[in-house]
Amino acid sequence: MYSAIVFLPLLGFLAAGLFGRMLGARNAAYVTSGLLILSAGLSWIAFFFVLAGDVSERVEVMRWLTSGTLVVDWAFRIDTLSVVMLVVVTSVSSLVHVYSIGYMEHDPHQPRFFAYLSLFTFAMLMLVTADNFVQMYFGWEGVGLASYLLIGFWYTRPAANAAAIKAFIVNRVGDFGFALGIFAIFMVFGSVEFDTVFAGAADQAGKTFEFLGYQVDILTLICLLLFMGAMGKSAQFLLHTWLPDAMEGPTPVSALIHAATMVTAGVFLVVRMSPLFEYAPVALVVVIIVGASTAFFAASVALVQNDIKRVIAYSTCSQLGYMFVAAGVGAYQIAIFHLFTHAFFKALLFLGSGAVIHALCDEQDMRKMGGLARKLPRTMILMGIGTIALTGVPLTAGYYSKDAVIEAAYASQNVAAGYAFALLVLAALMTSFYSWRLMFMTFFGRPRASSEVMSHVHEPPMSMFVPLVLLAAGSLFSGMVFAGVFIGEGQGAFWNGAVFAGTDNRILEDMHGLPWWVPWVASVVMLAGLAIAYVFYIRSPHMPVRLAERHVLAYRFLLNKWYFDELYDLIFVRSAKWIGRFLWKKGDGWLIDGFGPDGIASLVQDVASRAVRLQTGYLYHYAFAMLIGVAALVTYYLFRGAGL
Repeated sequence: MYSAIVFLPLLGFLAAGLFGRMLGARNAAYVTSGLLILSAGLSWIAFFFVLAGDVSERVEVMRWLTSGTLVVDWAFRIDTLSVVMLVVVTSVSSLVHVYSIGYMEHDPHQPRFFAYLSLFTFAMLMLVTADNFVQMYFGWEGVGLASYLLIGFWYTRPAANAAAIKAFIVNRVGDFGFALGIFAIFMVFGSVEFDTVFAGAADQAGKTFEFLGYQVDILTLICLLLFMGAMGKSAQFLLHTWLPDAMEGPTPVSALIHAATMVTAGVFLVVRMSPLFEYAPVALVVVIIVGASTAFFAASVALVQNDIKRVIAYSTCSQLGYMFVAAGVGAYQIAIFHLFTHAFFKALLFLGSGAVIHALCDEQDMRKMGGLARKLPRTMILMGIGTIALTGVPLTAGYYSKDAVIEAAYASQNVAAGYAFALLVLAALMTSFYSWRLMFMTFFGRPRASSEVMSHVHEPPMSMFVPLVLLAAGSLFSGMVFAGVFIGEGQGAFWNGAVFAGTDNRILEDMHGLPWWVPWVASVVMLAGLAIAYVFYIRSPHMPVRLAERHVLAYRFLLNKWYFDELYDLIFVRSAKWIGRFLWKKGDGWLIDGFGPDGIASLVQDVASRAVRLQTGYLYHYAFAMLIGVAALVTYYLFRGAGL
């Protein structure tokens, strides 16, 4: 069953990629979607097996490679953590496949698009079922490749090409750290198998090595290198710049990559590596600080963005920060629970925004929307469900998971926990504001689109509508249904050792003794954000404009995303171009060509051209040259004989 879950998307990729023209656009979509639905169904069966207590299985596929002491098997690690990720990845991917049948109906390259979607899903499944670091790295790079292909799917658009290259390069920065972490693990533990590494983690706790005269903790360094990879893949602070630009891809790509799959790989990595991170407290402090900073930064930028997909993209970045804070304080179960619930409502918001964009003839600027509630009532209701789940309205999915992250940050004894709690509360306030701002600007107020565009606005077809309904159901009920087994009284039996917590880690128990006001703080700031957004965009719609004009520097600072792109362009891009131009002009042109092959060739050519002049063809010139030669010889012997 587990082999089928992983390899069915690969089969879909091969079918659509190799035989897409033979199958035709519609059949390629049906084949890939059908295989993903089957994979998702099997994943849910595996999930219910986990609920029944049937966990911890290793499925070996083949021996991958053997090189000296390095032995790598291709095997699937089946436990609660991997099965939860299987459900998330295959469920969202199958719904995105079905949604894309309607969304990409008029695209001439549908087989290629569905092949890329299936390839991405296969790579992600390889990542979450990995039994060793090499297989995980294979899946890690596979999703990077597939995301590059999907973001740049519309390759005739320069912006899409630039966004794909940017995502690829920024992720390479994080992946370099991840690769170094794997090298260090093999050097320290002599193996890349998870079981071997995790079993030896306790023996390496507290050990150091000397580097540049400093004693460096081994596990701290390894965990920081691994977290560097997680930062790149999950678009955390400083390595986040690729995520908003990735919105240049088709909207289903945004839902697949940025809602539940690729960007959550970093969170999965940290949780999977919990047996290492539990012995590296300094690394956990870094995880908390980066996660909290990301949550605050991304939420602040989303306040003023006008592209509907960019608002949701920065929201994803912010929510990933929440997940990392939960992992950093040792509440790994809460981190995965928020990952699980977030997948439903964020995919719902992305696909809902796609329905709006589809209805408005590819318009993404919210300033050109408004008044769509009458034209798109079903879409408005579904996006409203995603919004209340994201903001944490009681009894919705986000209420159970996001509020648990805030409570865990308050309950933690970590030195960075207070910093995280304060920023997460502020981020929750901003999340409510920008989420309702999106709803009010899109569906309420006067229509700002042209009458011609408004005349063509229509609800999405059933292939797009059904996935939205299923995601809405998950957004409403997944928290209520699964909170008990993920983070409640049944969490011990549910996780069954898939997540490691040290003897000093009592974060879930400490959350039961919180002051009375802590569980309410998220709901209070949620209502405050809703009230402010209502005043700004319903009661006094001119107030945001006046406020932006009054505080123009702050507005531009947020609108330009804290100027990180400009800063990176100044520090890295321009300096790289200057170095490249210098090496081209001086190194290659002046030095190598001037004194190397071109220089020698020019010298030979110059000497030869001068020697040619001596060959005049006149006999008296040659006779004169012979006479000079004889005179020179006679002179030489006369001076030699005289002893001079």
